[in-house]
Amino acid sequence: MNRKDIINDPGIGNKAEAYEAFDDIPTNPNLGRTIGDVINARYGRRDVLRGVLGVSATTALFGTSALIAPRQAGAAGTATSNYNFEELTWGNDETHHIAKGYDADVLLRWGDPITADAPEFDVMNQTAEAQLKQFGYNNDYVGFTALNDDGTRGLLCVNHEYTNEEVMFPGLGRQDRDGFAGMTKELVDIEMAAHGGTVVEIAQGADGKWALVRDSGYNRRITPLNTEMTIDGPAAGHPRMQTNADPEGMTVIGTVNNCAGGMTPWGTYLMAEENFHKDEKK
Repeated sequence: MNRKDIINDPGIGNKAEAYEAFDDIPTNPNLGRTIGDVINARYGRRDVLRGVLGVSATTALFGTSALIAPRQAGAAGTATSNYNFEELTWGNDETHHIAKGYDADVLLRWGDPITADAPEFDVMNQTAEAQLKQFGYNNDYVGFTALNDDGTRGLLCVNHEYTNEEVMFPGLGRQDRDGFAGMTKELVDIEMAAHGGTVVEIAQGADGKWALVRDSGYNRRITPLNTEMTIDGPAAGHPRMQTNADPEGMTVIGTVNNCAGGMTPWGTYLMAEENFHKDEKK
């Protein structure tokens, strides 16, 4: 079944369901090891039970209460929880609702400077050079790995899956409705600079609030515009990796459509590309 068949399937009610259905089609016939196999080979079951799979990150982001499992009430047999908050009323509006007694903060926004020399964001005066030093667009996977024992400092790793041009650039209009008459190479470069990923150091203050460490040497952007990557493993040198820029097939520029991801037990940030299989022409 291909993309067209799925979209035209009368049993699929909308475009979102079609995308989900298409993602369920296996695209990797290789029977090589999965990431689970790799983790099992490196860490034994006893190591996993000791919490090597991210307890420090969970504690750092959510506190020790996130590590406590719900308890079973003895005689009554009813389930209780360590979380006790007033449930939100269901609804959908322009307000960010949170439970009573809790608060929510904005840590990073699209365009926020992430390096000491990055310019402040100006939506009316965007450049690719500026975006390469600013937080990317449309977050997807978010991971955290602690840099100290108490988890109050760490690296935040964020995937930026796609861009919405009609929102990024005032007056441009939607691609599928307006033909993008005003689209230029400069705007495309800005979009490419907003894709990919961001790695930044964040720290928790005495007040419990998290903030960007803007002058950290760890802070960087990974983009399809100018990030050179070395191809390793079985893919290195494969004919499908050979390009005019690198006939040897050992390097590529950047990564795009970064949706899923993960943090390995040894602190590696994994980025996965999505939707590359949905257009046979690409």
